[in-house]
Amino acid sequence: MKWSGYKDLEEFTEHDDAELDSLKRRIFFAAVIILFFAAIIIGRLWFLQVYKGHHYQARADSNRVRMREVAAPRGNIKDRMDRELVTNRPSFNVVLVREDSNDVDELLKKLASALDLDISKLWEKLREAEGKPRHIPVRLLEDINWETLAYVENHNQDFPGVRIEATPVRVYHYGNLAAHVIGYLGEISKKELEARGKDVYTGGDLIGKMGIERIREVDLRGEKGSSSSEVNARGFEQQLLKNTEPLPGNDIKLTLDAELQKIAEGLMDAGDKAGAVVAMEVKTGRMLVLASTPVLPIDQFVGGISHKNWNALLDNPKHPLINKVVQAMYPPGSTYKMITALAGLATGVINKDTVLYCPGHYYFGKRRYHCWKHSGHGAVNLKRAISESCDVYFYQVGLRVGVDRLAKYANKFGLGHKSGIEMENEKSGLTPTKDWKKKKYKKKWQEGETLSVAIGQGFNLVTPLQICLMTATIANNGKQLLPQLIEKVTDPDGNVLSQFEPVVVDELKSEKKFLSLIRNGMEEVIQGRHGTARKVRIKGLTIGGKTGTAQVVRLKQYKHLKEKDIPYKYRDHAWFTCYAPAEDPEIAVTVLVEHGLHGGSGAGPVARALLEAYFTDYLQAADKAEKEKGE
Repeated sequence: MKWSGYKDLEEFTEHDDAELDSLKRRIFFAAVIILFFAAIIIGRLWFLQVYKGHHYQARADSNRVRMREVAAPRGNIKDRMDRELVTNRPSFNVVLVREDSNDVDELLKKLASALDLDISKLWEKLREAEGKPRHIPVRLLEDINWETLAYVENHNQDFPGVRIEATPVRVYHYGNLAAHVIGYLGEISKKELEARGKDVYTGGDLIGKMGIERIREVDLRGEKGSSSSEVNARGFEQQLLKNTEPLPGNDIKLTLDAELQKIAEGLMDAGDKAGAVVAMEVKTGRMLVLASTPVLPIDQFVGGISHKNWNALLDNPKHPLINKVVQAMYPPGSTYKMITALAGLATGVINKDTVLYCPGHYYFGKRRYHCWKHSGHGAVNLKRAISESCDVYFYQVGLRVGVDRLAKYANKFGLGHKSGIEMENEKSGLTPTKDWKKKKYKKKWQEGETLSVAIGQGFNLVTPLQICLMTATIANNGKQLLPQLIEKVTDPDGNVLSQFEPVVVDELKSEKKFLSLIRNGMEEVIQGRHGTARKVRIKGLTIGGKTGTAQVVRLKQYKHLKEKDIPYKYRDHAWFTCYAPAEDPEIAVTVLVEHGLHGGSGAGPVARALLEAYFTDYLQAADKAEKEKGE
């Protein structure tokens, strides 16, 4: 190529500069693009590793690390003599972590075969867990035996996502003893979970559903522990990373006496009796016996009661689901006559020497009111009226006092309002007044109704606990005590967190001087020649008490039948309430037998057996002293 001169050189240079500029532009744009994408990558890396670093670290750990809660052993429940009523034992459950199992269908087939279970039951468990996070374990089978435990552990490689969970379960050492008081556990419901807080509970947790287990849930539940372990891609644990031990719940010592409770429930059950037995220390308010029969079959509720068993309990005519100590209300019958007597003395309408005549009936208006003794008691004073339970005497005293003043003194003894005991759904009972009837029925009170109230019938309603509290108030000379069920609460190290102290709710003051007259009459009920509870006598022990027969319904067609021929549901209720020893009372006992007919024969023997058991040492010492005196 020949060079054509300066002009050609100039054209070449211009062409080269243009290409250079074009190259620079391309390099610039390429650099911009590279920097742009580099910025995006760097920004994304910053976003993932810095801004979202903790989030993705947690997700990575969730794939590598399994966190699980460890249930805390619930606190033990003991009786007043430190006998263990309820403790714990380890239970082993087969659980499935769904996110660790890729083929759940195939897994359940193999698991159903290995556990000898119907696969539909396993699918039912999974369906119940729908909506819950997949990392939360689903219990497939609870409380497995040692053979099943060993098999699952030895073949764990065949069951990805399946593991054994150890949890504490309740042991009821006395079976169904005091079931209405102690209660039972059940799986927490969605409503309970929302109400109690998800920071404390999670789905599947067991909580108290009834009784002390529910009322004292906060004390008994303890604090959960936690465990974290490393797993491989198939969800099998490789190593334990961290473990925090759970803190056991607090122990609760009750005031109940297991042996006395066993005697009470045994006697009621042996006679197929429905009702309640209550015993308490008259000077402290400690409850020694709180028995409701038929006894609640608490074992049926553990793990969830079946529809068949639940319907059987609902249909039972003796109503085992009701805690009759505080939830059932009955006419007090003749046990109320002590209220009428005290009201008469306090208002001055009678004194200890007032004599009223009983011909076996009493006319008021056009109606004839009968005494239980159709031949009549003749001339009756206060002491004899109580000991022989003369209806006619108390008809007349009640009329003189009036229904409103009867209610006033009934309230002083704890009737007509809740006692405050730590038991669920306590009923207040009913002490009728003129205003009450006006508000309730929009009708005026009839004076004839006062006669029924005066002998514990009519609108009167009480719980067995209230009658026992009334008896204790008479026995301790006028102090109405708060009934106590909890002796003390201690932490796992044995430190006392709270302890029982007697609480006086109210005290009779101006009326106190009349209580000795009431007690004299009550002692005659058992010790007297014509007392209505002579069969309850115990040699060496002076007892004060009162029988009662509470009419269920007045039906003329059964009036002339023998008692055994009257249908069960129409028979009268039987009451017996007492205290002992009369010289220095320690214990009050009240027995109510539904449709038991007579207090002395239907309820008295149960109270007698309790007193004999409670005063065993006292009676043995008295017997020994008598023998030595004879020698």
